[in-house]
Amino acid sequence: MRLLAIETSTEACSVALLAGGRVLERSELAPRRHAELVLPMTESLLVEAGLSRRELDGIAVGRGPGAFTGVRLAISLAQGLALGLGVPVVPVSSLAALALDAPDNGAPVLAVIDARMGEIYAGCYRRTANGGLAPLGTESVGPAARLDLPPGMAWNVIGSGWQTYADVLRTRLPAPPLWAEGERYPQAAAVLHLAAREFAAGFAVPPEQALPVYLRDKIALTLAEQGR
Repeated sequence: MRLLAIETSTEACSVALLAGGRVLERSELAPRRHAELVLPMTESLLVEAGLSRRELDGIAVGRGPGAFTGVRLAISLAQGLALGLGVPVVPVSSLAALALDAPDNGAPVLAVIDARMGEIYAGCYRRTANGGLAPLGTESVGPAARLDLPPGMAWNVIGSGWQTYADVLRTRLPAPPLWAEGERYPQAAAVLHLAAREFAAGFAVPPEQALPVYLRDKIALTLAEQGR
C-alpha cells in the first residue's frame, strides 16, 4: 500500500507518505503559506521514498473541519492528484486525526480546534482495541461555553481550542482533564494512519466524492455582530 496524505485544515501544513511499510512526513506551522508549501513537501517525500506519483495507490486527505481556505486547499489537491492518477481518495476527519495524537491512557479524547468568532470545532472519541478511534457522538461547532459532554468522565483534551478557551472549557468538563495540550494541530501522519485502515477495508471513494466538511456556513461576523 502506497498512500499520500495531505492535511492543511489549521495553521499546520503537513504531508505524509506510506511506502514500503515506512511513514515519511513533513510538517510546518505556516499560516497562510500552505499553498506555497504543500506541493514541494509532497515532491520531497516522493523523492525520499524513491517513488513517482504514478506509483501511488491512493490519496488520503484531512477533510476538515478547520479553516475554510485550508480545507478547500487540501480537498482540491487531493481530488486533482487522484483524478490525474486514476486512484481513489480516503477523506478523514481532521478532528479525528487530532484526537489520535492524544495519549492512549484509557480516557476518551476531546479534540477541539479554535474556529474563531468565539467558537470551537469539537469531536469526542474513544480508542478502539485495534488502535483506531470510535466517535462518541457527532462533531460540532459552537461556543465553548455551550459544549455538552457526557457526565462523569475524565478526558484527554487536545487542540488549539484548548489553548484559546481552556478557562471556559474547564467549566464544561465533568472532571479535570487527565491530560491536556493546546499547541497541537491535526497532522498528515495521523490522517495517514486512519486512512490506511479505511483503504484496506475498501472504504476509499472516487475523487469527486471526497467532500470537505465545514460544519458551518458562515466565515465572518457582520459589522453589527462585531459591535461596530
